[in-house]
Amino acid sequence: MICAHRGSLAHCLADPSSHSQGFESFEDGLLLIEDGHVVSIGPAQESMANLSADIPITEHSNAVLVPGFIDCHIHYPQTDVIASYGTQLLDWLQNYTFPAEVAFADANHAAANAEFFLEELLKNGTTSALVLASVHKVSTEALFAAAHQRRMRIAAGKVLMDRHCPDNLRDTARSGYAESRELLERWHGQDRLLYAITPRFAVTSSDEQLILAGQLAAEFPDTLIHTHLAENPDEVQWVSELFPQARSYLDVYQRAGLLRERAVFAHCLHLQQPDYESMASSGAGIAFCPTSNLFLGSGLFDLARAKQQEIRVGLATDVGSGTSFSMLQTMNEAYKVLQLQQQSLSSPEALYLATLGAAKTLGIKDKVGSFEPGKEADFVVLDNTATPLLKRRIQITNTLEETLFAYMILGDDRSVRSTYILGEQAYRRGEV
Repeated sequence: MICAHRGSLAHCLADPSSHSQGFESFEDGLLLIEDGHVVSIGPAQESMANLSADIPITEHSNAVLVPGFIDCHIHYPQTDVIASYGTQLLDWLQNYTFPAEVAFADANHAAANAEFFLEELLKNGTTSALVLASVHKVSTEALFAAAHQRRMRIAAGKVLMDRHCPDNLRDTARSGYAESRELLERWHGQDRLLYAITPRFAVTSSDEQLILAGQLAAEFPDTLIHTHLAENPDEVQWVSELFPQARSYLDVYQRAGLLRERAVFAHCLHLQQPDYESMASSGAGIAFCPTSNLFLGSGLFDLARAKQQEIRVGLATDVGSGTSFSMLQTMNEAYKVLQLQQQSLSSPEALYLATLGAAKTLGIKDKVGSFEPGKEADFVVLDNTATPLLKRRIQITNTLEETLFAYMILGDDRSVRSTYILGEQAYRRGEV
């Protein structure tokens, strides 16, 4: 089936901060889709002149179409603890995270939460995500089943955690490996789903568990690896005490074989210079989590330094210590985090971090992240009239860059008029 969508269009072909032609936009553009994939993008008048008269065109007035947002790090079992009174990272785990995750041993509870979680992503224009489940195998099963039904591009994995956690959230090195492998063999590559080998963080995994996770990663090199790194000073100090033989926190993962392409490390606030160099040479990526870093008082991510080293970086909400499912709100906080460090974030750069940059970080840039021909047609329709203030501001913008900046400062889930998965509408505001 062939169809077309007309409206203002914006996407990134490369990082706009380093490529002058990295951002492409059309005030009046046409997006042509066939069988769920992009055929072409271009100026509407020119494109329509070559279009068959029987191809249906959906008009999106007062709207901007952008590629579906990609969340590089989020916890679906923490949905219900979002907006809990904040403490520092290690207290947060004990007070909120662990108690919430206990309930995910129940398959019905996990399934109900997976349904709500994915609907919330779609409501906010997020079409792809890298997701942590809980330690329970059934929690990952529930998430994959719900994502498969919606045909979303979701990468996820069972958390590995065999120490320094409650007994009812603890696996073993062997059981964690076995259950991860079972889930991987069942779900990885099924339709648009991907498996992520997921040690929570070095503190909660023994040497044996990390080594077995690295073994699994070597056996299945096209999987993702997903964990936390250098989020909080107390956490970094604890890791140095638990792994005295390691040069650094990152070195713990590197020694276990967990540093490679398609490895995504959330936060990375307190790294040493050799760590940046190791990440760059390995092809690993960083999930930039501004709302949770501010909420837990963990620190400020140095985007300029990561870019200097040419490390892949994608934006992430990190719900539930992250404070919003909205990637627009996450762009807002990223802008402020960088302002505090005398760095800047333009709207094209922010869009890149939430789309193509995130796709590169997750190793899926050949599938999603832009409107380049052949890519999967996941996209978001942003509503210029979503709120009175947003409408008033956009009325006096002169370029699509200015309009997108208004969205990243004033926008939220209300700004999302509709979300499309593989060219089909998966969410429309106001409809169940």
